Amino acid sequence: MECRVGCAACCIAPSISSPLPKMPQGKPAMTPCAHLTEDYRCELFGKKERPKVCGGFKAEPDFCGRDRDEGIRILSSLE
Repeated sequence: MECRVGCAACCIAPSISSPLPKMPQGKPAMTPCAHLTEDYRCELFGKKERPKVCGGFKAEPDFCGRDRDEGIRILSSLE
């Protein structure tokens, strides 16, 4: 499965407990990451500042579902 353009469920649904640039306290669940661009891309992708937890997300049907809404529901239930 390829990452869906315009989805970003993995950048919205989960919480991030580690500090990251622009979000030194981490990120609460269901809050869009401050590094999410208008076109739903990560401005930290490929950079050393990107949290390790983010690198662990892979585009897989079990986590992403059929669309963004389902992906958010799945990832929220794992929170």
